Amino acid sequence: MQIVSIPCRADNYAYLLICDKTQRAVVVDPSEAEPVLKTIDTHGVKLVGIWNTHHHYDHVGGNKEVLERVPEAQVIAHESDRGRVPGQNVFVSDGEHIDAGGELQAQVIFNPGHTSGAISFYMPAQQAVFTGDTLFASGCGRLFEGTPQQMFASLTALTSLPADTRIYCGHEYTLSNLRFAAVVEPKNTEIQERAQAVQALRDAGEPSMGFRVAEERATNIFVRVGEPGVMAAARAEGAEDDSPVAVFAALRRWKDRF
Repeated sequence: MQIVSIPCRADNYAYLLICDKTQRAVVVDPSEAEPVLKTIDTHGVKLVGIWNTHHHYDHVGGNKEVLERVPEAQVIAHESDRGRVPGQNVFVSDGEHIDAGGELQAQVIFNPGHTSGAISFYMPAQQAVFTGDTLFASGCGRLFEGTPQQMFASLTALTSLPADTRIYCGHEYTLSNLRFAAVVEPKNTEIQERAQAVQALRDAGEPSMGFRVAEERATNIFVRVGEPGVMAAARAEGAEDDSPVAVFAALRRWKDRF
């Protein structure tokens, strides 16, 4: 299976997933239609589905125009997003299996926190997961509709996937996330090394997507809440206690104003 990253808007990514066996494809989070349709044409594939991780416009803004080209496509999002995702005609829940033919098969992971209906699409055969705005590279999404408890549980579930799983998220926020992580955990040399590697990618015009779960466990301070240095930094920023959720909540508030 091919995974094609499609830059959209200012810093979004959509992803075109192409089955090499059938030349069928699905697109994850088409925030705008033009670059997505151009990529479909370039690869000469048949689009059969739109997979939306959540309802925000910068992830579903291209749905309507893409559907004008491919009206028969399945539009998949969480069942609680009914009425909020343009064109949605498949309503999924946690653990549900999606089969768009050939290699285009995924498991739904319900991960509320950023929004109440946020989901990720996990493709174990390809060792890949598409996380939208829940899990970012060395970061996580803001809590617009969920609670710290929900988001921390969601991040824990995603970073409990096999260590070699590749993560494809919704925005190119990696360098800014790593800058914050280095402030929270300044003695973590893996954060510094990752920042250098990502800077080299960005200087070359390459996306930082496709990073591994193992990297998140090592450099994402939002899941490293049990580390003494992270706990101390959170306490200095008003964490109520050293519980994982309290540390996470303090870090998220800090990041919101960073």
